[in-house]
Amino acid sequence: MMRSRCSTLKRLPGALSCLLLLLAPSSKADIFAFVDAQGIVHYSNVPSDKRYVLFVAEPRPERVAEPASVLPAPQVHRGGRAADYAGLIDRAARRNALDPALLSAVIAIESAFDPRAVSRAGARGLMQLLPGTVRRYGISDAFDPEQNISGGARHLSGLLRRYENNLELALAAYNAGEAAVERHGRRVPPYPETRAYVPAVLRRYRELRLTQVPRA
Repeated sequence: MMRSRCSTLKRLPGALSCLLLLLAPSSKADIFAFVDAQGIVHYSNVPSDKRYVLFVAEPRPERVAEPASVLPAPQVHRGGRAADYAGLIDRAARRNALDPALLSAVIAIESAFDPRAVSRAGARGLMQLLPGTVRRYGISDAFDPEQNISGGARHLSGLLRRYENNLELALAAYNAGEAAVERHGRRVPPYPETRAYVPAVLRRYRELRLTQVPRA
């Protein structure tokens, strides 16, 4: 088992270099992280400090999607599989002019396809919808996969329109909120969580597109 730690300043290149070292193909372990008072991000698969929280979980059997890799991690109640929601994802994607692989990537990183996931911030379900988003789209049950995916797809589609199809900004707004993106000059906010979230979704999206079966 790999046993290593690394710390890096908030700057994205350093943070990602550190994280990629821990996520090397030969490494199979849960990765934990925390941000200290000086704004330094610490990653480790052998957490020795009580401030560490789960950042990336080692894939478990029967889980085809990557577990959530953002802070704060959702509280997982029961597992799910991408194939279980393929039909709902395809329909929601078509209705909102989205690539189904993009929706799948967001769900993989947000909840690891756990329909009962709840974050510390109160985000719920497969696409981790916050209470305000649930109200905005008239969702009566955020844990219902169809309603959750439909609402999340509408929200992501609206963000893409707002940011003129800039996927990085749309994903940053999905994670940190539109206000944060606007407050930082329509750029990805300098939050460790968001700076990790955006490339994680984009990486998963690229992987899914490579495995997509062309439609007739």
